[in-house]
Amino acid sequence: MNAVSEDLDEVRRRLGEIIGAEVDASTTIFPPFHTNFGLFIRLGKNVFINHACSFLDIGGITIEDDVMIGPRVNLTSENHPLDPADRTTLRLLPIVIRRNAWIGAGATILPGVTVGENAVVAAGAVVNRDVPANTVVGGVPAKVVKTL
Repeated sequence: MNAVSEDLDEVRRRLGEIIGAEVDASTTIFPPFHTNFGLFIRLGKNVFINHACSFLDIGGITIEDDVMIGPRVNLTSENHPLDPADRTTLRLLPIVIRRNAWIGAGATILPGVTVGENAVVAAGAVVNRDVPANTVVGGVPAKVVKTL
């Protein structure tokens, strides 16, 4: 998929093969795009994914309609326990990005997070808890900085 970055229709087709579902023609993905598995990604319509994003999806990633994702965004639905004896175990928690959300450049969304409808995640934020609808969050860890 990353080798055909000039042809957005071909990018959509190849991403559809990776995720096991057709990617709607209204969705745009700018390669490079990275995923460790792919089959646990669900994309809505009119989604925009900018270049150099990385989705670790075994825990599940759902992106609803009209979502914008900036460059170098990391969606990570996988983690490891803190206990050294269990550290090789994989903990899986889904990520959900609700309708019309905007994820800024370089943001990281951690396992189990839902980003609410119309919410904005500021560039560079690290989101470790749910983001309420109609809010702007920013920082490390991300906190609500504004209500829309």
